[in-house]
Amino acid sequence: MATNNTDSEPRTLTTVLNAIDIMHALMYLNGAGVTELADHLDESKSTTYTYLKSLEKGGLVTKAGTDYRLSYAMLIFGEYVRNQSPLYTIGRDEIDGVATETGQYAHLVVEENGRGHNLYKSKGKQAVGDDYQMAKFQQRDYLHITASGKAILAYLPRERVEEIVDCHGLPARTERTITSRERLFEELADVREQGYSQNDEEEIEGFRAIGAPIRSRDGSVLGSISVSGPKSVFSSESDYQELVDLVVRTANVVEVNVNMSKRSSEIIQEKN
Repeated sequence: MATNNTDSEPRTLTTVLNAIDIMHALMYLNGAGVTELADHLDESKSTTYTYLKSLEKGGLVTKAGTDYRLSYAMLIFGEYVRNQSPLYTIGRDEIDGVATETGQYAHLVVEENGRGHNLYKSKGKQAVGDDYQMAKFQQRDYLHITASGKAILAYLPRERVEEIVDCHGLPARTERTITSRERLFEELADVREQGYSQNDEEEIEGFRAIGAPIRSRDGSVLGSISVSGPKSVFSSESDYQELVDLVVRTANVVEVNVNMSKRSSEIIQEKN
Protein backbone atom coordinates (compact mmCIF):
# COMPACT_ATOMS: atom_id res chain seq x y z
CA MET A 1 0.00 0.00 0.00
CA ALA A 2 1.03 3.62 -0.46
CA THR A 3 2.82 5.35 2.42
CA ASN A 4 2.40 8.86 3.74
CA ASN A 5 4.08 11.70 1.84
CA THR A 6 7.34 13.28 2.86
CA ASP A 7 7.60 17.02 3.27
CA SER A 8 9.37 17.30 -0.11
CA GLU A 9 6.57 15.65 -2.07
CA PRO A 10 3.35 17.28 -3.33
CA ARG A 11 0.34 16.68 -1.12
CA THR A 12 -1.60 13.57 -2.17
CA LEU A 13 -4.38 11.46 -0.68
CA THR A 14 -3.07 8.16 0.65
CA THR A 15 -6.54 6.64 0.46
CA VAL A 16 -6.71 7.29 -3.28
CA LEU A 17 -3.24 5.85 -3.82
CA ASN A 18 -4.20 2.77 -1.82
CA ALA A 19 -7.31 2.31 -3.93
CA ILE A 20 -5.15 2.47 -7.05
CA ASP A 21 -2.85 -0.17 -5.55
CA ILE A 22 -5.90 -2.39 -5.05
CA MET A 23 -6.89 -2.01 -8.69
CA HIS A 24 -3.38 -2.75 -9.96
CA ALA A 25 -3.24 -5.82 -7.74
CA LEU A 26 -6.58 -7.13 -9.00
CA MET A 27 -5.29 -6.85 -12.56
CA TYR A 28 -1.98 -8.52 -11.69
CA LEU A 29 -3.70 -11.36 -9.79
CA ASN A 30 -6.48 -11.71 -12.36
CA GLY A 31 -9.00 -11.24 -9.57
CA ALA A 32 -8.61 -12.29 -5.94
CA GLY A 33 -10.37 -12.87 -2.67
CA VAL A 34 -9.92 -10.62 0.34
CA THR A 35 -7.30 -12.81 2.04
CA GLU A 36 -5.18 -13.29 -1.09
CA LEU A 37 -5.32 -9.60 -1.89
CA ALA A 38 -4.49 -8.54 1.66
CA ASP A 39 -1.49 -10.88 1.70
CA HIS A 40 -0.32 -9.59 -1.67
CA LEU A 41 -0.51 -5.98 -0.46
CA ASP A 42 0.76 -6.74 3.06
CA GLU A 43 -2.36 -5.12 4.47
CA SER A 44 -4.99 -6.19 7.00
CA LYS A 45 -8.04 -8.05 5.72
CA SER A 46 -10.41 -5.52 7.27
CA THR A 47 -8.75 -2.57 5.53
CA THR A 48 -8.58 -4.45 2.23
CA TYR A 49 -12.24 -5.38 2.51
CA THR A 50 -13.21 -1.77 3.14
CA TYR A 51 -11.39 -0.61 0.03
CA LEU A 52 -12.92 -3.39 -2.05
CA LYS A 53 -16.46 -2.56 -0.95
CA SER A 54 -15.86 1.13 -1.65
CA LEU A 55 -14.59 0.36 -5.14
CA GLU A 56 -17.47 -2.02 -5.68
CA LYS A 57 -19.96 0.66 -4.67
CA GLY A 58 -18.26 3.03 -7.09
CA GLY A 59 -18.72 0.51 -9.89
CA LEU A 60 -15.03 -0.07 -10.58
CA VAL A 61 -14.83 -3.49 -8.93
CA THR A 62 -17.31 -6.36 -9.01
CA LYS A 63 -17.59 -9.55 -6.98
CA ALA A 64 -17.86 -13.02 -8.54
CA GLY A 65 -18.31 -15.70 -5.89
CA THR A 66 -15.67 -15.02 -3.26
CA ASP A 67 -13.34 -13.17 -5.63
CA TYR A 68 -13.25 -9.53 -6.66
CA ARG A 69 -12.21 -8.32 -10.11
CA LEU A 70 -12.12 -5.11 -12.08
CA SER A 71 -15.53 -4.36 -13.58
CA TYR A 72 -16.48 -3.83 -17.20
CA ALA A 73 -16.95 -0.18 -16.33
CA MET A 74 -13.19 0.14 -16.72
CA LEU A 75 -13.71 -0.33 -20.45
CA ILE A 76 -15.58 2.96 -20.56
CA PHE A 77 -12.59 4.86 -19.18
CA GLY A 78 -10.16 3.06 -21.48
CA GLU A 79 -12.19 3.60 -24.62
CA TYR A 80 -12.76 7.24 -23.73
CA VAL A 81 -9.03 7.88 -23.28
CA ARG A 82 -8.12 6.05 -26.47
CA ASN A 83 -10.76 7.79 -28.58
CA GLN A 84 -9.46 11.19 -27.42
CA SER A 85 -6.13 10.44 -29.11
CA PRO A 86 -5.76 11.70 -32.70
CA LEU A 87 -3.02 9.11 -33.14
CA TYR A 88 -5.58 6.37 -32.55
CA THR A 89 -8.47 7.80 -34.57
CA ILE A 90 -6.20 8.67 -37.50
CA GLY A 91 -3.62 5.89 -37.24
CA ARG A 92 -5.62 2.73 -36.63
CA ASP A 93 -6.56 2.18 -40.28
CA GLU A 94 -2.93 2.60 -41.30
CA ILE A 95 -1.86 0.09 -38.65
CA ASP A 96 -4.46 -2.35 -39.97
CA GLY A 97 -2.94 -1.87 -43.42
CA VAL A 98 0.55 -2.73 -42.16
CA ALA A 99 -0.72 -5.87 -40.44
CA THR A 100 -2.59 -6.94 -43.58
CA GLU A 101 0.36 -6.31 -45.90
CA THR A 102 2.96 -8.01 -43.70
CA GLY A 103 0.79 -10.71 -42.16
CA GLN A 104 2.33 -9.85 -38.77
CA TYR A 105 1.44 -7.84 -35.67
CA ALA A 106 1.55 -4.05 -36.02
CA HIS A 107 1.45 -1.66 -33.07
CA LEU A 108 0.74 2.01 -32.43
CA VAL A 109 2.56 3.14 -29.29
CA VAL A 110 2.70 6.26 -27.12
CA GLU A 111 4.91 7.19 -24.18
CA GLU A 112 3.58 8.26 -20.81
CA ASN A 113 5.48 8.51 -17.53
CA GLY A 114 8.52 6.93 -19.13
CA ARG A 115 6.83 3.73 -20.31
CA GLY A 116 5.34 2.62 -23.60
CA HIS A 117 1.58 2.12 -23.92
CA ASN A 118 0.16 0.09 -26.79
CA LEU A 119 -2.58 2.38 -28.05
CA TYR A 120 -3.62 -0.03 -30.79
CA LYS A 121 -2.53 -3.36 -32.24
CA SER A 122 -3.57 -5.22 -35.35
CA LYS A 123 -2.98 -8.86 -36.22
CA GLY A 124 -2.02 -10.15 -39.67
CA LYS A 125 -2.94 -13.59 -40.93
CA GLN A 126 0.52 -15.13 -40.35
CA ALA A 127 1.07 -13.54 -36.93
CA VAL A 128 2.05 -15.75 -34.00
CA GLY A 129 2.34 -15.28 -30.24
CA ASP A 130 -1.26 -14.34 -29.52
CA ASP A 131 -1.02 -14.93 -25.75
CA TYR A 132 2.13 -12.84 -25.48
CA GLN A 133 0.65 -10.04 -27.56
CA MET A 134 -2.49 -9.99 -25.42
CA ALA A 135 -0.42 -9.76 -22.23
CA LYS A 136 1.76 -7.08 -23.83
CA PHE A 137 -1.29 -4.98 -24.71
CA GLN A 138 -2.31 -4.97 -21.03
CA GLN A 139 1.09 -3.87 -19.73
CA ARG A 140 3.37 -0.88 -19.98
CA ASP A 141 6.54 -1.61 -21.96
CA TYR A 142 10.07 -0.61 -21.08
CA LEU A 143 10.98 1.69 -23.93
CA HIS A 144 14.54 0.44 -24.41
CA ILE A 145 13.55 -3.14 -25.25
CA THR A 146 11.17 -2.48 -28.16
CA ALA A 147 11.54 -0.99 -31.62
CA SER A 148 8.57 1.28 -31.01
CA GLY A 149 10.04 2.40 -27.70
CA LYS A 150 13.45 3.19 -29.14
CA ALA A 151 11.82 5.15 -31.97
CA ILE A 152 10.25 7.34 -29.29
CA LEU A 153 13.34 7.63 -27.09
CA ALA A 154 15.45 8.73 -30.06
CA TYR A 155 13.42 11.92 -30.44
CA LEU A 156 12.99 12.84 -26.79
CA PRO A 157 15.41 15.39 -25.29
CA ARG A 158 18.48 13.67 -23.84
CA GLU A 159 17.68 14.91 -20.33
CA ARG A 160 14.23 13.30 -20.59
CA VAL A 161 15.77 9.98 -21.62
CA GLU A 162 18.17 10.26 -18.67
CA GLU A 163 15.19 10.80 -16.35
CA ILE A 164 13.43 7.74 -17.76
CA VAL A 165 16.50 5.57 -17.28
CA ASP A 166 16.99 6.91 -13.75
CA CYS A 167 13.38 6.06 -12.91
CA HIS A 168 12.89 2.72 -14.68
CA GLY A 169 16.42 1.45 -15.27
CA LEU A 170 17.48 -0.73 -18.19
CA PRO A 171 16.34 -4.22 -17.18
CA ALA A 172 17.24 -7.11 -19.47
CA ARG A 173 14.62 -9.31 -21.10
CA THR A 174 17.06 -11.37 -23.17
CA GLU A 175 20.83 -11.63 -23.59
CA ARG A 176 20.56 -9.10 -26.42
CA THR A 177 18.75 -6.36 -24.46
CA ILE A 178 20.60 -3.05 -24.17
CA THR A 179 21.54 -2.58 -20.51
CA SER A 180 24.05 0.29 -20.57
CA ARG A 181 23.38 3.99 -21.04
CA GLU A 182 26.33 4.40 -23.39
CA ARG A 183 25.09 1.66 -25.70
CA LEU A 184 21.54 3.00 -25.55
CA PHE A 185 22.52 6.52 -26.58
CA GLU A 186 24.70 5.11 -29.38
CA GLU A 187 21.71 3.22 -30.74
CA LEU A 188 19.38 6.21 -30.40
CA ALA A 189 21.85 8.24 -32.47
CA ASP A 190 21.71 5.50 -35.12
CA VAL A 191 17.91 5.65 -35.08
CA ARG A 192 17.94 9.40 -35.75
CA GLU A 193 20.47 8.97 -38.56
CA GLN A 194 18.62 6.16 -40.37
CA GLY A 195 15.05 7.20 -39.51
CA TYR A 196 13.92 3.88 -38.05
CA SER A 197 14.60 1.62 -35.08
CA GLN A 198 14.94 -2.11 -34.63
CA ASN A 199 14.50 -4.73 -31.95
CA ASP A 200 16.83 -7.63 -32.65
CA GLU A 201 15.56 -10.31 -30.25
CA GLU A 202 15.91 -7.83 -27.37
CA GLU A 203 12.38 -8.30 -26.05
CA ILE A 204 11.83 -11.98 -26.69
CA GLU A 205 14.07 -14.62 -28.23
CA GLY A 206 13.30 -15.40 -31.85
CA PHE A 207 11.36 -12.17 -32.47
CA ARG A 208 12.43 -9.01 -34.27
CA ALA A 209 10.73 -5.70 -34.96
CA ILE A 210 11.09 -2.45 -36.88
CA GLY A 211 9.75 0.87 -35.63
CA ALA A 212 9.47 4.48 -36.80
CA PRO A 213 8.55 7.70 -34.98
CA ILE A 214 5.50 9.89 -35.49
CA ARG A 215 6.39 13.54 -34.88
CA SER A 216 4.57 16.84 -34.55
CA ARG A 217 5.22 19.94 -36.65
CA ASP A 218 7.67 21.26 -34.05
CA GLY A 219 9.67 18.03 -34.14
CA SER A 220 8.55 16.57 -30.81
CA VAL A 221 7.65 12.89 -30.83
CA LEU A 222 3.98 11.94 -30.60
CA GLY A 223 4.35 8.18 -30.71
CA SER A 224 5.55 5.43 -33.01
CA ILE A 225 4.50 2.46 -35.06
CA SER A 226 6.14 -0.94 -35.38
CA VAL A 227 5.79 -4.32 -37.01
CA SER A 228 7.08 -7.46 -35.30
CA GLY A 229 7.34 -11.13 -36.07
CA PRO A 230 9.55 -14.23 -36.07
CA LYS A 231 13.12 -13.51 -37.10
CA SER A 232 12.59 -15.60 -40.24
CA VAL A 233 10.33 -12.82 -41.56
CA PHE A 234 13.32 -10.46 -41.44
CA SER A 235 15.90 -12.97 -42.73
CA SER A 236 16.68 -11.65 -46.20
CA GLU A 237 18.09 -8.20 -46.81
CA SER A 238 15.45 -7.40 -49.41
CA ASP A 239 12.56 -8.46 -47.14
CA TYR A 240 14.04 -6.46 -44.30
CA GLN A 241 14.34 -3.33 -46.43
CA GLU A 242 10.78 -3.70 -47.68
CA LEU A 243 9.55 -3.81 -44.07
CA VAL A 244 11.64 -0.76 -43.19
CA ASP A 245 10.23 1.18 -46.14
CA LEU A 246 6.66 0.18 -45.25
CA VAL A 247 6.98 1.14 -41.58
CA VAL A 248 8.67 4.48 -42.30
CA ARG A 249 6.18 5.30 -45.06
CA THR A 250 3.22 4.46 -42.82
CA ALA A 251 4.61 6.52 -39.95
CA ASN A 252 5.00 9.46 -42.33
CA VAL A 253 1.40 9.12 -43.55
CA VAL A 254 0.05 9.07 -39.98
CA GLU A 255 2.32 11.98 -39.05
CA VAL A 256 1.10 14.14 -41.94
CA ASN A 257 -2.55 13.35 -41.30
CA VAL A 258 -2.28 14.05 -37.57
CA ASN A 259 -0.50 17.34 -38.14
CA MET A 260 -2.95 18.39 -40.86
CA SER A 261 -5.87 17.58 -38.56
CA LYS A 262 -4.37 19.65 -35.77
CA ARG A 263 -3.67 22.55 -38.11
CA SER A 264 -7.23 22.41 -39.47
CA SER A 265 -8.58 22.64 -35.92
CA GLU A 266 -6.32 25.64 -35.25
CA ILE A 267 -7.57 27.42 -38.37
CA ILE A 268 -11.19 26.86 -37.37
CA GLN A 269 -10.51 28.24 -33.89
CA GLU A 270 -8.75 31.28 -35.38
CA LYS A 271 -11.79 32.03 -37.54
CA ASN A 272 -14.08 31.80 -34.55
